[in-house]
Amino acid sequence: MKPEILRISQVSKDQSVICILGSNVIPEYLTLSNSEKEFAGKRLNEKEEFIFINSYNKCTYLVRLKEGKSHYKTREELRKTAYNIRILIKENNHTELVIASDHAYKGAVEDFTEGLLLSIYSFDKYKTKEEGEGKKCYPAKLLIHGDVQESEWIVNITDAAYFTRDLINEPVNHLNATALAGEIKKIGDSAGFKVEVLNKGKIEALKMGGLLAVNKGSVDPPVFCILEWHPENCLNKKPYILVGKGIVYDTGGLNIKTGNFMAGMNADMAGAAIVTGVLYMAAKSGLPLHIIGLVPSTDNRPGGNAYTQGDIITMFNKMTVEIGNTDAEGRLILADAISYASKYNPELIIDIATLTGSAAMTFSNQAIALMTNADRKYINLLEECGNNVYERIAELPMWEEYGELLKSDIADMKNIGSREAGAIIAGKFLERFAEFPLIHLDIAGTEMLKKDDFYRLKNGPGSGLRLLSTFMKRLATDYSEQK
Repeated sequence: MKPEILRISQVSKDQSVICILGSNVIPEYLTLSNSEKEFAGKRLNEKEEFIFINSYNKCTYLVRLKEGKSHYKTREELRKTAYNIRILIKENNHTELVIASDHAYKGAVEDFTEGLLLSIYSFDKYKTKEEGEGKKCYPAKLLIHGDVQESEWIVNITDAAYFTRDLINEPVNHLNATALAGEIKKIGDSAGFKVEVLNKGKIEALKMGGLLAVNKGSVDPPVFCILEWHPENCLNKKPYILVGKGIVYDTGGLNIKTGNFMAGMNADMAGAAIVTGVLYMAAKSGLPLHIIGLVPSTDNRPGGNAYTQGDIITMFNKMTVEIGNTDAEGRLILADAISYASKYNPELIIDIATLTGSAAMTFSNQAIALMTNADRKYINLLEECGNNVYERIAELPMWEEYGELLKSDIADMKNIGSREAGAIIAGKFLERFAEFPLIHLDIAGTEMLKKDDFYRLKNGPGSGLRLLSTFMKRLATDYSEQK
C-alpha cells in the first residue's frame, strides 16, 4: 500500500517535517526551540547524514545534502538517505509527513520522495492479517511543500514501480502466462493504453516457433500481448517498440537448473512487467509518442513434451535454430517478438530481459548490460537518463566475430555459443532477428538481487522501469523542441 501524495503551500508549526537542507541554516518555518536549534546546528557541523528531533507534538528530520559530488550522485545519495531513514519514519507511525527543502537544488523534494516511496514498498499480499486489522501504511500521506515541478511524475512513476514489483513478486501458481496477460489488460484499461492478447491458436497461426517450443513442457498455454499507446498528438512517425521477456517461471526445462539457481525464477518475467510499467507511464503522463510493447509469455518446464537439446525449431521469421540448451529460452521468445516488431516499421526496438548470468557476473548489480547497433544519439541519451535515475548502463561490444560462435552444422544457427562471453552471444542471437535498430538491455545483475541495494529492494526492484520511462520522456521533449 502506497502513501497518498499531496502538495501543500505552507507548513504548520505542529506538522512533522523532513527538511532537505542545502546549507547549515535551519529555516524558521520548522519552529524549533532554541535548544533544538543548538542541537541541530552542532550535528550539522559534524556532517551527520540526517538529524532527528523528537519534539513534544511533532518530529523533525533534517537531511543535509552531501557536498563535493557530481549532481547525479548527489541526487542518488539523497534517495539512499531516504532508504536509511525509512525505519525510523515507520516507527514513528506518522499519519502524515511533510517533505520540504531549504536552499537545496531544484528537484530535491521529488528525489527524496521517490527514494522513500521505493524504500517502503513491501509485498505482503499473502501474509495472514488479524481480523479487522486491514492494511495500514505509515505515513499514510506525504505532503510535498515548496517549488515542486514533478509531483505528478513522482506519483505516476512510483505507482508504476509498485504494480511492477507486485507482478514480479507474484508466485507462478498465482500468475501464469494467462494471468499475467489479464493483469496487463487491467493496467492498460486503468491507464488508457490498448492491450491485445493473442492466445495459443493465434500464436500457432503466426508460427512463432520460439515461443511455442519453450511452451511445450508446460500445462499452461502461452500468450503474446501487444500493448499500444498512440495518442492523437504523437510526434514520431515511426513507433518505438519495447519488448519484454515474460517467462513467468524458469526451471531451465530439460536442462534443469541445479542447486539454488531455481530460487526466485518467478521474477524471470521482470522485463514484461517493466514494459507494462513504461506504457503505463506514457499513458498516464500523456507522452506525445507512439509506443508499442510486445510481451511473449510462458513458463519453461520439463513437462512430458518439453523441447530438447538437439531439436531444430523454425522461428517466426522462418529462420531455423538448433537447440543447444533449453535453459537459453528467453532469447527464443524474445527473438519471435523482435521479428514480429518489423511489421510496425519501427524507429527503434528496445528489448529488456533478465537474460544471462553472464551479465550479472560481468557488472554485478551496478549496471544494466547494453548491446546495440542503434544510432549513438540514443545510447548517449540512455546514458544520461541512466545517470539521472541511477539505473546506469554499461555497453558490451556487438562485434561480428561473436556471431561466429552461434553457427550450427544442421540449422541456420544455435541458441547458445561457447561458455565465454555469454551475455554478448545472447545479444548477437537477438540481433539476427532485428531488421531495425536494436537496443538490448540485460538486467539479470540489477534485477536478481541477493539483498537490498538501498531503495532497490531485493524482491523485484523493477530495474529499468525508471530508466526507460525517463528515456521516453526525454525523447518526447526532444521532439517538441525540434518542432
